[in-house]
Amino acid sequence: MTLDRWRTLTEWPLMVLAVAYLAVYSVDVLAPSAWPGGLASMVMQGIWALFALHYAVSLALAPARGSWFLRHLHELVIVVLPMLRPLRLLRLLTAVNILHKVAGTALRGKVIIYVTGGSVLLVYLAALAMYDAEAGHPEALIGDFGDALWWAVVSVTTVGYGDLYPVTLPGRLIAVGLMIYGIALLGVVTATLASWIIQQVAAEEDKSTAATAAHIERLSAEITELRRALTEKHHGPE
Repeated sequence: MTLDRWRTLTEWPLMVLAVAYLAVYSVDVLAPSAWPGGLASMVMQGIWALFALHYAVSLALAPARGSWFLRHLHELVIVVLPMLRPLRLLRLLTAVNILHKVAGTALRGKVIIYVTGGSVLLVYLAALAMYDAEAGHPEALIGDFGDALWWAVVSVTTVGYGDLYPVTLPGRLIAVGLMIYGIALLGVVTATLASWIIQQVAAEEDKSTAATAAHIERLSAEITELRRALTEKHHGPE
């Protein structure tokens, strides 16, 4: 068993586990009374154990373990630190990779699919994690999930009204991550739009060049025909 083979075989199962984790976590945060005592925690701990097992097997199969370890520190952080429980939801972002099959071969199409799907998912995850972090704090301004969702949309679009903001340390860390993503997202959108405009201008120039070439070809044909007619007239019977 190679590392690539292992990662390929576990891609779909991990995505299913991430979706299950998201569903359980969502219900646990938004409607905690819906679960019998401790059941949600047990389910999430079980899924976390499978994530940890996947990481351990991947590390064991890596041909260059030191290099692989350094390049996948984020996976270790997600697995090891219980306080970063919401970060485990980021595994769900790997599901966006599947959307590249829908986008076709066009690079811009893939970028749009990745950005749109990833942004919608990340906004929901950030709102959910923020509400989980802020709920119950006596000085919290984010009092319900609607507030958290509004805050997430405002933050990712870099509008920053300032009417809602986190007061807890986990909430502020989530805010920093979402703000950084929002700045990066603005750059991606700008670059994609610029690429589209350049392509449209190039397409119009190509059409204009083709039309000009066709016109020149017609003129050349007419000139050739005119020369032939003049030559025949000049050498014809007097």
